[in-house]
Amino acid sequence: MQEFDLIRNYFSKLTKNNKSALNLDDDVFFDKKRKLVVSVDTYNEGIHFPNFQNPNFVIKKILRSSLSDLICKGVKPKYYFISGAGNQKTFSKKNLKIISNSLLEEQNKYNIKLCGGDTTFSNKLSFTITSIGFSKKIIYRNNTKVKDDIYLTGNIGDSYIGLQILKKKIKVKKKQYNYFVNEFYKPKIQIKLSDKLLRFSNSSIDISDGLFDDLEKLINRQKLNYSINLDKIPISKSLKSLINQYKIDKTKLISNGDDYQILFTANKNKSRIIKKISNNLRVKITKIGEILPSFEKSQIIDKNSNIIRLKNKGYIHQF
Repeated sequence: MQEFDLIRNYFSKLTKNNKSALNLDDDVFFDKKRKLVVSVDTYNEGIHFPNFQNPNFVIKKILRSSLSDLICKGVKPKYYFISGAGNQKTFSKKNLKIISNSLLEEQNKYNIKLCGGDTTFSNKLSFTITSIGFSKKIIYRNNTKVKDDIYLTGNIGDSYIGLQILKKKIKVKKKQYNYFVNEFYKPKIQIKLSDKLLRFSNSSIDISDGLFDDLEKLINRQKLNYSINLDKIPISKSLKSLINQYKIDKTKLISNGDDYQILFTANKNKSRIIKKISNNLRVKITKIGEILPSFEKSQIIDKNSNIIRLKNKGYIHQF
């Protein structure tokens, strides 16, 4: 059973009289009256990160990934809770000191505060992060309009390469190793945009499971489709170099998740303000496609307007 089938079949009905739960179909809980926005994420060793050999990197990855859920809704994170399940080895005094110092660095970087959590014994290491922010409005999923432009912040694909390197499936030079592994563990979440997105976005989601999988989640309750220009999908110079070096097909790298960039749609008349904000904040924002009406099929095209077939649209959570 896939994640959203599980939610729809067993838990959505429990939110029938709770509008703030957004039918469990968005990234957050939003109590409009109290201006309260909450997200919860769990991360398991061996699934969300390969191992705990570098606690500093792991803690930063999971915290940033959780904050990303609020940021893509147009909400600036304010507080967080962290719960951990581990044993004497993973929660040694040395590791706990590293975790504490790393969290302090992140608190200073993102102006957030720790408010609580829990610790339990387990031989399987996992962490749960609850992130909290406050806002009068959020950017929902499924509020996309026909002919909206589709935008993506930053670059994607680097994190996937970093994971493949850690799994020893790709051998690279030391400089490449450091770059891609760093991109896997320390995603560049776009907190500068958190209080700007509401000015131009109709709908928004962060890229956690993969570009096309998350794009389809963004419009999953609307009878809409999309057209994406493969060559417009932004990748880093380092990834371009790797693609040329190993003759890798770009389509294999762009929808594997763990990018934590913002995927959003906006009316065409917002293009000027988006460009201005992008320049002023020095945040890379790229237009990659357009939302189509239901009678047109979703498509991915190259620069010659050839239709591209994808074998993988993203990571699927199976139970």
